[in-house]
Parts: sequence; C-alpha cells; structure tokens
Amino acid sequence: MRETRRALAETLSRIDSLIGDGQSRDDVLDVEHLSNESGVPRDVVRMLLDGEEPPAEDITDRIVRRIVHLRETRLRPDGTRHSYDEIAASYGASRASLSNLVNSRRKTPSPQTPSRQALSQQVPSEQVPSQQTGERRPARSGGPLASTQAGIETFFFGQPNGWLSAEPQASLDNALQSVLHGLEGEAADPMARLRGTHGLRQLAARAPQLAEEELQLVTDWIDTILQRRNAQRVRGSGSDSTHTEGR
Repeated sequence: MRETRRALAETLSRIDSLIGDGQSRDDVLDVEHLSNESGVPRDVVRMLLDGEEPPAEDITDRIVRRIVHLRETRLRPDGTRHSYDEIAASYGASRASLSNLVNSRRKTPSPQTPSRQALSQQVPSEQVPSQQTGERRPARSGGPLASTQAGIETFFFGQPNGWLSAEPQASLDNALQSVLHGLEGEAADPMARLRGTHGLRQLAARAPQLAEEELQLVTDWIDTILQRRNAQRVRGSGSDSTHTEGR
C-alpha cells in the first residue's frame, strides 16, 4: 500500500516539475479521462490528486464496479456495450454466473458517494480490518472470482493484468503514465515544447487580450524563428547541389 502511494506521489511530483510556466495540473490532467482509464471514480481521482486518502472498499465490490465500468466505457466498434453472454463465453462461463455476480453487488454504495467531510471522519484504511480496506488483495487462487477476473481482463486487455483489483493509487498512477510520457517528450523536443508549454495555441487564444505592441513582438519573434529555419534549409540545399555538381 505504501509503495503504491509513493509511486503515485513520485509520478505527480514529476508531472509538476514538467508543467510549463503559467500552467497548473488542471491544464494537463483531465479527471474524466483519468477516471475512464483507471476505473477510479472521478471524486476519488480528485481526492488522490489532492493527496487525500481514498475511501475503504471491499475487494469484490471494487472488481464488480470495474466490470460495470469496463462495459460502459470499452464499447464495441458500433458504440454498443459488450453483452454478459459475450464476455462470459470468452472464458468459458455462463451469462447467469457473471450477471448474478454483478447484480449481487451493485446495491453496494459506490466509493464516489460519500462526501469528503464524511470520508475525513472514517478510520484510516491501514487501521481497518483487511476485509474492509481498499488494499489490493488477489482473489483466492483457483477460486471462481479469480478465474472471472482473469477472464474479463483477458477479454478487454488481451491478458490478465490486475486492472480490476488494483488499488486506486496504483490504477491512477498507471493512467498518469501517458500524461507523464507526453510531458517528457515535450521537454526533450524544443518544438513540441513551443507548441505545448509555451503554446502557440495558447498564444493564439490570448491574442485578443494582448496590446497591439505586445502582439507585434510575438509575431516578430515567430517570424524570426521561421526565417532562420528557412535560411538554414536554403544553405543546406545549396551546399548539396554544389557538392553534386563537383562530382
């Protein structure tokens, strides 16, 4: 549990260090997208981003909630949900066994339901008996829930990967990796950084707010960069043609 907290904190710290001047996490982190990718409810994503503890959640409730989430967010090419028949048949189970599992747990309140004030009054998850914590505990080896989890993960991801049972911190950390890699790519590529962090799009959006003199300075700066690049290309093509004629 502590390792997943530390990993998430390190990822967020790295993202913070790569965010450009004048930007904040809100500019680069889309809570809705992170929730869809991780299977962590939106309110819990916000809590984790703020450094708060997630609410306790039974492991079976989490798996079932994420099964429902996958059906709602990983749709067929025609935009419809995969049926329980289709999913269950992929790992040799019956529709009834899967739908009964889901329906037996769907009345359990979602961890997104409690208010932050109520959550702040809960006992910290480390002090709650293990069957009530949100700690990642694999289903019993060889048990029906373990085979269901493996089958559903294989159906949606191509192989069992622990997505359904992963702790919220680990799930969010995994979803943040694509954001982190994108920011690292921009940091390594000056032109990407110009388009992203310094933001030609942001400059264009803010243009109406700039005074005429300020807007002219920005325009001249971009023109200078483009002229230098064009001049370098001309010199490069000229030396290539001279070298060819010398042959």
